[in-house]
Amino acid sequence: MNSTDGTDGTSGSDSNDRPDRPDGPDRSDGPGSPFRQEPTSRDEAPQFVLPLVVRIEKSDPPSRTDALEAAARAVLVILSDERSSGDGEWARVMRDWQDARIRKVVRRARGAEWRKASALPGITVTGGSAEVRVFPPVPLDGWPKELAKLQVSGTELADPDEPPGDGVDPRSARIWLNPDLRMSTGKEMAQVGHGAQLLWWDMDEAERTAWRAAGFPLVVRTAWPGRWAELTAGGLPTVRDAGFTEIAPGSVTVVADRPVRG
Repeated sequence: MNSTDGTDGTSGSDSNDRPDRPDGPDRSDGPGSPFRQEPTSRDEAPQFVLPLVVRIEKSDPPSRTDALEAAARAVLVILSDERSSGDGEWARVMRDWQDARIRKVVRRARGAEWRKASALPGITVTGGSAEVRVFPPVPLDGWPKELAKLQVSGTELADPDEPPGDGVDPRSARIWLNPDLRMSTGKEMAQVGHGAQLLWWDMDEAERTAWRAAGFPLVVRTAWPGRWAELTAGGLPTVRDAGFTEIAPGSVTVVADRPVRG
């Protein structure tokens, strides 16, 4: 089992724009998008990866849905953090990461491993039963040793009860998973992170400000088949996987829908 979804055994699909572009990104299935599998000029840039570490204690693992939502929110938190823009300490590496393929890797930690990882620069996001720590991007071959030794396998999680239905607060963003695909929880976490990032890029500044001020309310749900067909035809931000692990190239994994304004 593998939580990665990009080239060279690392997590990633890719998205096409930089978040400081006021007009937002191309849709992920449009020409030139880094969430597509075709080679582009972005492949020639130095490649970075955004590490995400989920805390999974043997005796008390988080639920799947809580982990997915925490991962999506963690991506948004680091994208919007003041250290990630302007002259911030993470700004250069965040730009370099977004100039190349947008890769994310999900690993797991517990006990002393989690404490060591938490001592590194990053941000821990909690939600329900889940804790996810996101770190500034690192080169594909330049991981800190505390993170490099963490496992990408063993991230399979379950919901103790039936996952919530489609009825959600309209003020929350909705990140929809493809009901026809079977992915490990780690891969799903990377995919919903991509969806949240595409949605952030697709927003105007007023929408971003309001969403951030509200604490990035969002939900992750698996769409029912009829709804999925509507979502993929609706012009919403869409993640199309590169297909290097688990699923076929070009598979649409996630569709993201913005919160209702007002």
